[in-house]
Amino acid sequence: MPRAGKNRWSLRRWITVTIGAAIALCVAGIVLGAITIARLSDARVDLVDRIDPALQHALRLDAALVDQETGVRGFALSQHADFLAPYTLGLERAEAAEASLRGVAGGMPGVLDRLNELDRLAQQWRDFYAEPVVTAAIPGDDSLIADRVTAAKAMFDQVRATSADLQRELESVRIIGRDVLDDSASQVTWVSIGLAVMLLLVFVVLILVLRSAFVGPLTSLAGQVRKVADGDFQHAPKVGGPREIVVLAQDVDSMRQRIVDELAAQRDINAELDLRTEDLARSNSELEQFAYVASHDLQEPLRKVASFCQLLERRYKGQLDERADQYIGFAVDGAKRMQILINDLLAFSRVGRHVNDHVSVPTGALVDQAVANLNHVVEESGATVEKGELPVVRGEAALLTAVFQNLVGNAVKFRGEDPPRIAVAAVRDGEFWEFTFSDNGIGIQPEYAERVFVIFQRLHPKDEYPGTGIGLSMCRKIIEYHGGRIWLDPEYAPGTRFRFTLPAIDTLAGEDAEAPETPDVSEETQ
Repeated sequence: MPRAGKNRWSLRRWITVTIGAAIALCVAGIVLGAITIARLSDARVDLVDRIDPALQHALRLDAALVDQETGVRGFALSQHADFLAPYTLGLERAEAAEASLRGVAGGMPGVLDRLNELDRLAQQWRDFYAEPVVTAAIPGDDSLIADRVTAAKAMFDQVRATSADLQRELESVRIIGRDVLDDSASQVTWVSIGLAVMLLLVFVVLILVLRSAFVGPLTSLAGQVRKVADGDFQHAPKVGGPREIVVLAQDVDSMRQRIVDELAAQRDINAELDLRTEDLARSNSELEQFAYVASHDLQEPLRKVASFCQLLERRYKGQLDERADQYIGFAVDGAKRMQILINDLLAFSRVGRHVNDHVSVPTGALVDQAVANLNHVVEESGATVEKGELPVVRGEAALLTAVFQNLVGNAVKFRGEDPPRIAVAAVRDGEFWEFTFSDNGIGIQPEYAERVFVIFQRLHPKDEYPGTGIGLSMCRKIIEYHGGRIWLDPEYAPGTRFRFTLPAIDTLAGEDAEAPETPDVSEETQ
């Protein structure tokens, strides 16, 4: 059958494309997020590690310049060397602050320009006024000194103004850096929100794609398959979607078609079986009629033949010759055996045909009943029957008693030189009870393990061991009717051991158990 849907996308392609698109969007979002976070980090580093320290260094530089001017002015007024300490420390602090400021002001040209201008003006003030005062190199004319002090004050005011400009420049740079940091933080926030929205959209799109590409066709296919499973075998499943789902629908349809064909063939077979069932019912009816005839019509002439043969034997025994007496004995024996055989056949045929309710029966009581039924032969042979703890099973008491009665009868019949010793035991084996029935008789060869259960099969001549050879066949039929099996243990010696199983129930011995009935089983069936 040609396959359709070869041009459709496969599940693997659908999944690959969908997941690939989702991964691409996620990667793009991650890259964008990484860029914004990097910008935020750069802005924070620029503000915290460069601009703020530069502003602090500028303030320290301004303070160092003021200390220099204070020290020079104090020394100029007092002419004491102690007042030069602020000036000396101011010089050191100014150099350190300027060096640190230059170290962090890279990339800030306006700051560097003002720093250079400040350094030039401060050096000019020191060369013009501070150093001459410290070294006492200022001319002694008071008017000249006053002019130089006035000029120095103007120069230092210009230094302070340039220092203020430097601080304002740094403050403006700091404001710009803070704005950049705020913008970067806002970008990170919006990018995070965008990523969350994008992930939500990707999730929604994935659900919609999966629903339309997979869930929808699978749900439709499941509904159509359920419709076919409910009995509408004429409905052909048809779905769209990926290639695998279409092919699966075709496979289901192929299976449906095979079922339809098999149902058609099965209807023909059922029709044939119905005809044969009718034939079997008719045959069973005829067999039942035959059983009725055998049990009534054939019994009467046999009883009459047996009765008259016995009358001839009693009345004319000894009056005729020995051969005539022998012939009459043969006739009587044949009539009796024919009656026994007919009765045994009827009993064998009734097993499983007339079904009675199965009840809980104690097998120990069944063994006692079987021994009681054979009390005469048991006492005559001196047999002893030992039984262990036997369970309660479900079944027909009369039939199960017949099993034990046949086995006890066989053990007594096929005994050896010692008195018969019979042992009955049972053990639990999963869902079954396994019974063992042992004796110390003449035993059975392993090659006859199956033959002994075949109807009318005898291992000994009838003049040596009487019977019809139907007893063990009936035992097997009864055991199998109750759901078990029976077999000969070929390894047991000396004597004979039969094993058989019966389904186990969870009923204690004697609980809900009915007393066994005495079965209508002839001893001659053994």
